[in-house]
Amino acid sequence: MSGFGNEHVSEDPRCPGALPEGQNNPQVCPYGLYAEQLSGSAFTCPRPTNKRSWLYRILPSVCHKPFEPLNEGHLTHNWDEVEPDPNQLRWKPFEIPKAPQNKVDFVSGLHTLCGAGEPRGRNGIAIHIFVCNTSMLNRCLYNSDGDFLIVPQQGKLLITTEFGKMLVEPNEICVIQQGMRFNVEVFGETRGYILEVYGAHFELPDLGPIGANGLANPRDFLVPVAWYEDCQVPGGYTVISKYQGKLFAAQQDFSPFNVVAWHGNYTPYKYHLEKFMVINSVAFDHADPSIFTVLTAKSTRLGVALADFVIFPPRWGVANNTFRPPYYHRNCMSEFMGLIKGHYEAKEEGFQPGGASLHSMMTPHGPDAECFEKASKAKLEPERVAEGTMAFMFESSLSLAITKWGLQTSKHLDKNYYKCWEPLKSHFNSKRK
Repeated sequence: MSGFGNEHVSEDPRCPGALPEGQNNPQVCPYGLYAEQLSGSAFTCPRPTNKRSWLYRILPSVCHKPFEPLNEGHLTHNWDEVEPDPNQLRWKPFEIPKAPQNKVDFVSGLHTLCGAGEPRGRNGIAIHIFVCNTSMLNRCLYNSDGDFLIVPQQGKLLITTEFGKMLVEPNEICVIQQGMRFNVEVFGETRGYILEVYGAHFELPDLGPIGANGLANPRDFLVPVAWYEDCQVPGGYTVISKYQGKLFAAQQDFSPFNVVAWHGNYTPYKYHLEKFMVINSVAFDHADPSIFTVLTAKSTRLGVALADFVIFPPRWGVANNTFRPPYYHRNCMSEFMGLIKGHYEAKEEGFQPGGASLHSMMTPHGPDAECFEKASKAKLEPERVAEGTMAFMFESSLSLAITKWGLQTSKHLDKNYYKCWEPLKSHFNSKRK
């Protein structure tokens, strides 16, 4: 089903008529199902921001043993593990564990790289890396703290949710919103990035004078259709909750993916990045990179994002008398970048698929010396930019702290990153304009 934030209805075709007619919570639901509401906003939010879905399931979610702490993965929201680091930071591609010697699924392969704020106050973000090589078996995860925007970089993900299944491949993204239970099946060595936001949901950015169409069009977002399994799990099914930054596990004896039908506007969804309608300068100078925003999670300050998801897709460069690569910049926002495939135009060497960079608040950054010299002398003709490439940015108004894993334990920090700017030389001549 297509459409961003739409009111959807879906029922598994094996049980036609499973959705109650004319009401949400009848005395007896069709097929003996239980009615359960999943709320993604306060009951009293205005209609444009009110998010909820009704699920009709074989057993309700409440049927589980007590949660207990789960010591697994490398998630944290402790932003004081190490001293702050204002330097330009870049990571080499994060290593994927090898199977079968070291089997790692999606949950055990989660690593927090940086973030700010905290989930109890419902204001903040975290950026995670996931590396895994095996599927989640008889277990699922849900996030009590916020929403996950998942960006696979290597390997496809078959994500089973309470709303149905989604196959998410590199160059696609998906969003699993707060509270939604999901399982991740992989098909080999798999790697990607996650942007987690606390206290806000992702929205399409306002278009302003662009008009009614452009950027990520609502109809290109896809929502799964209802699918259920009615199965007992004698050995136990593990439900994992991410709660206040920590993992907890509870046992039950049945699959949580037992929703026969559902309706509402609070759902998981996916989007293919090739669908993005790029807008760019056709005369001179650059449009700011905000013109490439796919999704935004708004803060309480008008026009300021808690987090934006921005992409740099293949496009035409035609600007006249213009230095076409990204300009040198100091930003009041934090800029985390990842590379799904190809070569990023401002740094064709060093910034690799599966790696990342972070340019923190007011930390200067921009093209390396080779890029500057080449672009300054290039003949300006219409040209394809970023062909075969997809880079992205998580941009935030928060000042992001790096975790100990990011700076030390991962052992993938490129300590020579700063050297890419050292060859830059002065071209200043006071006697020649």
